[in-house]
Amino acid sequence: MANETRTSLVEQHSIDFIPEAERHGSVFSLFTLWFAANMQITTVVTGALAVIIGLPLIWALVAIVVGNILGGVVMALHSAQGPRMGIPQMIQSRAQFGFYGAILPLVLVILLYIGFFASSGVLGGQALSAWTGMSVTPAIIIVSAICTVLAIFGYDLIHRYEGIVSVLFLVGFLYLSIRLLASSGLGKAFSTGSSFSLGTFLLVVSVIATWQITYGPYVADYSRYLPSNTPISTSFWWTYGGSVISSIWMMAFGSIAYAVAGSTFENDSVHFIVGQSGNSLVLGGIIYLLIVLGIIAANVLNIYGMFMTTTTAISLPHFRASTRNRILFILAAAIVGTAVAVLGQGNFINNYTNFLLFLLYFIIPWSAINLVDFYLLRHEHYDIAAIFNPHGIYGAVNWRALLAYVVAIVLELPFISTTLYTGPLVSYLGGADISWIIGLIVASILYFILMKPVVASTGTTTANKG
Repeated sequence: MANETRTSLVEQHSIDFIPEAERHGSVFSLFTLWFAANMQITTVVTGALAVIIGLPLIWALVAIVVGNILGGVVMALHSAQGPRMGIPQMIQSRAQFGFYGAILPLVLVILLYIGFFASSGVLGGQALSAWTGMSVTPAIIIVSAICTVLAIFGYDLIHRYEGIVSVLFLVGFLYLSIRLLASSGLGKAFSTGSSFSLGTFLLVVSVIATWQITYGPYVADYSRYLPSNTPISTSFWWTYGGSVISSIWMMAFGSIAYAVAGSTFENDSVHFIVGQSGNSLVLGGIIYLLIVLGIIAANVLNIYGMFMTTTTAISLPHFRASTRNRILFILAAAIVGTAVAVLGQGNFINNYTNFLLFLLYFIIPWSAINLVDFYLLRHEHYDIAAIFNPHGIYGAVNWRALLAYVVAIVLELPFISTTLYTGPLVSYLGGADISWIIGLIVASILYFILMKPVVASTGTTTANKG
């Protein structure tokens, strides 16, 4: 580990390469960060969807486990790229799509960040409002402000925060889970409910797997400071364990809570969760605090990623954000995300969330292309300097990558099942949504076939150097 002396509390790097002399941190921090990021109410509500969509509780729990195990593989493979590359996740896309070609997935990811930040901000504001009695709007602004400060200070403070709250979440949700499992309606919840449907089961698996896969655009942002000799397997398993364990736990909590309480949970999930603490004002206050801290743990990643991705999309070659520019970028991102949250407290948030889920289908083929290029074609070796140069070996636009990307999206469309759009083949699959599988497979195979001759003729670099 490097003994680099950091004189500023504010992170000095943005999308630029992290030199070996400045690498630091423990790989265990990947576990605590992703554990904390999923120990929050949005994950709980996502788990409840497994029962709301129509699965009996026992099969909902199976789908939650299967979806997280499968999706977590893709997510953790991205995390393992961070130490090797030493740059944020989305700027790596230039090695596949070209310097300017990468702008397409970058813009889509920015829209995702804004939506996730806004929707989570609303939940955090509602929890803080219920706890303190203040109105929701100033509560949303307060939660957003805390996330903004953490993002400005950056990588190290984010890791420290996530490490601390991960312990609090472990203790708090262990208590809540015991209380929930001891509830009188648990036995009935397992013995009643909808009948099993393979199509519904596959749909829920898709929803859960997508939860993990959509971390892909920013997961390597939080491993890029680790020493470059950090083993791929070590980065993978600590990330995988933290994200999958916490997601399964919280989603199972949500599915059981809905099966037990029904509309009581659906109408006010925050109040139901706090209610598991009994009638104690002290315990209730602690649970409210945990819910707010959980939203902050997830939402700081969204605004930090928004800063990284926006900087990548508009940057000139060899751009490095100054502290002043960093603050301005993050403040601008926070203002936009908070404004969407405040304006969208009503039905707009539900509609916008549906739009976001639709956008996720555009992220999955990007993930496949990125991973195939890293692990199967270039075998972890890149010319980092060329990634920052539109005239470098990766070029301005890689039309082969864009072709694979577009074709995969087109072939996903018949299999998509959402409230905004349902593909023509979904009914033949009993309502199942297998579009994410189609997107992964098609993008992977087509990109590999198109790029294999190119990589073979140009070769790969033998080391990653900034």
